[in-house]
Amino acid sequence: MNESKRYDCSRGCTVERGDNGEIDCNYRQGCCKLEVYDWLDGVNQEQFNEFFEVRFKNTRKGIYRNGSGQSVKTGDLVIVEAANGHDLGIVTLEGPIVGRQMKCKRINPETFEFKRIYRKAKLFDIERWQEAIAREHETMIRSRQIAAELGLEMKIGDVEFQGDGTKAIFYYIADGRVDFRQLIKVFAEEFRIRIEMKQIGARQEAGLIGGLGVCGRELCCSNYISSFQSITTSAARCQDLSLNPQKLAGQCGKLKCCLNYETAAYMDAQSRIPKVNNPLEFEDGLAYLMKTDILREIMYFSYDPQSLANLYPLYAEDVWDIIRMNRNGERPESLKNDSEPVAPEFVTAVGDDAINRFDEARKRKKKKKSRGGNGVQKKAQTETSAENKPAEQKHPDNQGEKRHNGNKGHKGGNRNGGNRRNDRPKKDTPSE
Repeated sequence: MNESKRYDCSRGCTVERGDNGEIDCNYRQGCCKLEVYDWLDGVNQEQFNEFFEVRFKNTRKGIYRNGSGQSVKTGDLVIVEAANGHDLGIVTLEGPIVGRQMKCKRINPETFEFKRIYRKAKLFDIERWQEAIAREHETMIRSRQIAAELGLEMKIGDVEFQGDGTKAIFYYIADGRVDFRQLIKVFAEEFRIRIEMKQIGARQEAGLIGGLGVCGRELCCSNYISSFQSITTSAARCQDLSLNPQKLAGQCGKLKCCLNYETAAYMDAQSRIPKVNNPLEFEDGLAYLMKTDILREIMYFSYDPQSLANLYPLYAEDVWDIIRMNRNGERPESLKNDSEPVAPEFVTAVGDDAINRFDEARKRKKKKKSRGGNGVQKKAQTETSAENKPAEQKHPDNQGEKRHNGNKGHKGGNRNGGNRRNDRPKKDTPSE
């Protein structure tokens, strides 16, 4: 990408300045910020031809009515109605898919007061818009300094300028209530614009900033999630996940939004699994529940509640039948007749972060070093072998004889623990 072409991910457009100096801004499909795939593209529906979804910076977008009479399509830069002045946004959706979006947001097209699309953006509108965007970063840095000087317990996460450059939205995070009346006065004098303060949470901040999750994909909050639901640890317990804060927390420091994705499937599977409060009664003893595979609907039982050596798997349907038999006073013959014992396969993520997880490996390394002795002994053994090696190489015929003589000794080897090479008689060595 050359210097004249730049991609702004926060807006989802590619800005290019031509040879004549004019700015051309094109919509870039597939942006990570609240991207929606139009799977109803090509389907005509007259009811929603006048409604369009317009997206602004990061996670802010809305439904607007086209009152200009111009033909508007996806990717067009349009001037829309704002509270004060006008704003510039990018059309991201059109057609019947907009009706689906309104249904998800519970917007009634007959009663809701939609803001209007004035017209398509012209060249001077785009240039003014780009100038306002270039001021956002330095404005955010300066606003943080001013908030720190005033001693306010708040964090300014992002700044968004309006399309006409006359207004700016300051997104901030605060644990409690903040009195920013003095802050607004200082901002108005410093930046010479209208100020709007908007409080957001930690999840909204992560959506504004963006990034990659532990799964390797873009954050869900910045990709498509616009409404956040409450997430509790019960979702992790339902899925048999380890209650490790480091594993369950996302980049925002809160519980991951993806914990709610499979919760319904796990709850549906758990509804078909019986709750075993008491051990199952068999003729050869009592069987205790040790482990449950929720998705496979398999329950593992053992005769010894203190041991996990032998686990007998049973399907949830069979467990239901055994519970009914126990209620009627009947006992199956044995648990061993229905299944064979299996070894437990417990995989926990808690042990990965244990403090002593590297101790065993260190002990093994130390044992390996102790077998060879210290460095002085190794050096002495090396020198001894080096001295005896030339003599052995000069007389290969004597090696067989020496081996034969060595085997005549004690069966247990050299009891003195010395080197056999040094214990040989000197008469075997030829004289010089």
